[in-house]
Amino acid sequence: MDKIYLTLRGAEQLREELKKLKTIERPGIVAAIAEAREHGDLKENAEYHAAREQQSFCEGRIKDIEGKLSNAETIDVIKAGERANGRVIFGATVDLISEDTEEKFTYQIVGEDEADIKQNRISISSPFARALIGKREGDIAEVQAPSGVQSYEIVEIRYE
Repeated sequence: MDKIYLTLRGAEQLREELKKLKTIERPGIVAAIAEAREHGDLKENAEYHAAREQQSFCEGRIKDIEGKLSNAETIDVIKAGERANGRVIFGATVDLISEDTEEKFTYQIVGEDEADIKQNRISISSPFARALIGKREGDIAEVQAPSGVQSYEIVEIRYE
């Protein structure tokens, strides 16, 4: 399995989810299965089948998170920023202005598991993030979008 890059916050969120799955979700599902078994015939017991499906999903997610954490390289963004020499790197927060519309954007470049566009966190593997990596303040990043090439000026880079 390839290395998975996570910010400190992203790794902590995965650990918290894993803890919740193991200490709250899993025991609740086991109890639901036991209760459904008490209702008799398992072949036609919808509660039992739903609980087993939920258990399968939970166990799969636990294995997925454990695998990711075991292969994760956690990056301390503040420390990495000290060595970045003002360049956009993994974990950096970047303020941009669209060259076409003058619209302002702020994105943090994070690992795939942390990406959430609603929270302005984009995946390191996205074309947008790849266009930003290595650039400095004042540079222009060109991103191939479905509507054509989009240009963005990098206004500020923060390592937080």
